[in-house]
Amino acid sequence: MACSVSDSPSLKDLPKVATDLKSQLEAFNPSCLRDVDTNEKIVLPSAEDVATEKTQKSLFDGIEKFDAGSLKHTETQEKNPLPDKDVVAAEKAHQNLLDGVEHYDKTQMKHTETEEKNPLPPIEAIEAEKEKNKFLNGIENFDPTKLKHTETCEKNPLPTKDIIEQEKTA
Repeated sequence: MACSVSDSPSLKDLPKVATDLKSQLEAFNPSCLRDVDTNEKIVLPSAEDVATEKTQKSLFDGIEKFDAGSLKHTETQEKNPLPDKDVVAAEKAHQNLLDGVEHYDKTQMKHTETEEKNPLPPIEAIEAEKEKNKFLNGIENFDPTKLKHTETCEKNPLPTKDIIEQEKTA
């Protein structure tokens, strides 16, 4: 019995399921199978993976073969982590202060009205400061190149001898 891939059998030609499994296996025809080449792919670890595995293995071997007899014996000193009396007293005082603040009876307090004050200066003071800043800015940014050149002529008339004589006699 030869199988053809291009030739589809009809429903009546298909084999019926037999009641006995052994008879089905005996009737199996291996010539119906297609030939396939099997490619086995073996992924080898990289050199880095091999190196890390070697270091891990040497570490584990070192741990397993470690000789505890080569260690020196030491005495363990246990220190008392408990605080002394002064620290306990200071902590209690601090805790009492915190408890007093947290559980304070607010009903014993008097009611007060808060008066809000305006810390800003009055408008007149702001205007005066603006004028002063404008004046100082004008002086600081003055450009002397805009001035015209002038020649100064000093006039200091000295008194004549007649005027000096009149003042002496007077």
